Amino acid sequence: MTWLCIALGGALGSLGRHGLEVGLARFETFPFGTLAANVLGSLAIGIAAGFWEIDQRKSPTALFLITGFCGGFTTFSTFSLQTLELIQKNDWTKAGANIAASVALCLLCTWAGWMLGQSLRKTTA
Repeated sequence: MTWLCIALGGALGSLGRHGLEVGLARFETFPFGTLAANVLGSLAIGIAAGFWEIDQRKSPTALFLITGFCGGFTTFSTFSLQTLELIQKNDWTKAGANIAASVALCLLCTWAGWMLGQSLRKTTA
């Protein structure tokens, strides 16, 4: 059951990321699809981590969302490759903006999601 939850979550996360990239493809000069996936994935994983205690994160639902969905949805390796490609094009401004925006926004959303998850846990307890 564990593997199925992770695999299903990963498949849905990957499809969601692809949808974002296709939907934001008109902005080809900047990797907005990858940035959006990383920011939204950071928010989702923050909510999940704030909602479930560490020992509860092995439940099928937590594995589906955290390991599966967020693992398939977020794209750090893609982020790294796209940033490298911007650097290789000598587009240091966009490369720097991508690094700064990705790190700052993802950390902010992970924190905000964690706070929201903590709040949700308290209201369901």
